Amino acid sequence: MTPLPPKPPARPEKVSLRRYVKLFRADLLSAQPAKLYRAWMAEFRTPIFRSYLVNQPELVKTVLRERPEDFPKSERVSEGLRPLLGQSVFVTNGETWKRQRRIIDPAFEGGRLKDTFPAMRAAAEACVARLSARAGAELEIEEETSHVAADVIFRTLFSIPIEHELASAVFHEFRAYQRTQPVVNLAAFVPLPRWMPRFFRRETKLAARRIRDLITRLTAERAAEIAAGSAPDDLATKIMTTPDPVTGETFATAEMVDQVAIFFLAGHETSASALAWSLYLMALYPDWQARVAEEAMALEEEAGFAVMSRLRISRDVFRETLRLYPPVPMMVREAACPERFRDRAVARGSQVVLSPWHLHRHERIWERPDAFDPARFATENGRACLRDAYIPFSAGPRVCTGAGFAMVEGPLILSMILREFRVLPVAERVPVPVAHLTVRSKAGIWLRLERRGAA
Repeated sequence: MTPLPPKPPARPEKVSLRRYVKLFRADLLSAQPAKLYRAWMAEFRTPIFRSYLVNQPELVKTVLRERPEDFPKSERVSEGLRPLLGQSVFVTNGETWKRQRRIIDPAFEGGRLKDTFPAMRAAAEACVARLSARAGAELEIEEETSHVAADVIFRTLFSIPIEHELASAVFHEFRAYQRTQPVVNLAAFVPLPRWMPRFFRRETKLAARRIRDLITRLTAERAAEIAAGSAPDDLATKIMTTPDPVTGETFATAEMVDQVAIFFLAGHETSASALAWSLYLMALYPDWQARVAEEAMALEEEAGFAVMSRLRISRDVFRETLRLYPPVPMMVREAACPERFRDRAVARGSQVVLSPWHLHRHERIWERPDAFDPARFATENGRACLRDAYIPFSAGPRVCTGAGFAMVEGPLILSMILREFRVLPVAERVPVPVAHLTVRSKAGIWLRLERRGAA
């Protein structure tokens, strides 16, 4: 019988608020009841906050696509990330967010993907070279995917490899930040006044400060290169030299530091998660792995961006991985005005939770929701779900700027690894999904790598 991909257990139907917060801080996914995989909407009430989880595709469309300004990003949830992200595009709303997107979006338009492709491929080749030294061994693959994802970010953003002194320092400091950053800061639950101190862990604040200091050095060096006319034509240069078409202003250094912080967090952490899970799924389903490996031979014939049109199976595998293991499992918006959803009053200020994790596995939407089937998107049901119930990158005006970037990076690296190696699961190490900054495995994702063609 074909095994199902790992899925965390659901919590009991009724638990106390204290127990729920404890479960929530340990793991966002297993803290939720099983009924959310069938519910169109669920209400959570406590003495200090009220939230509504929305799974009905029509309501998700209302919140993300049709009326996004009535449902801005929740500042409560963003509080936990402010030491690192400052006023980045990930946490801002209103006119500030619009201005930031007007400056950032041109750097990620279609034509720029072709320009960044050589840097992506170079990072993938460096990853394959590192893995070659460990062929035949068992390894924790999330560590490797974090490394290559960070390498992609630095090569495409600042034209430097991960081995560069500053790039390496940012990468290692970010690993320290991951270990100290809790899933939920107290401010996510309690609407504290602005003047009241936030209760961040000392280690979290120190790690965030060190990362921002390093990014400030990178950004200042690039500003000097731009002024001298010697800057490379990469994403950082494009963003730093693009004026807002409305105001004519460009990002100041401090503003650019905020944006680089979220590019690194979003572009590195999420890509590493998705790539690690896709490699595990390939180990679990060797027939699909063989198809990806065979298709990947096109990489030997075509070195440029055009090869991506030939990596269709790899793209579908990566897309299905994002369905089962969306890197950002939940997104929180806030009702800016009173609403009525499914004949239920939603008061102004209520938290509206959109859960890709539950939406992508919803039993009333998807056929065989917990099964791994990359071919599903060729079916009528799959295509309909792709339009209405598939939001790994969010949707609407706040869709992730780097969505197209990620859908080139992921399938490319997956193909290049599987062209060279066969990946096998480690029987006694079945990964258990948990949500921290992104969906990762509780004890890592362990695989055995063997060279293709080896006995």
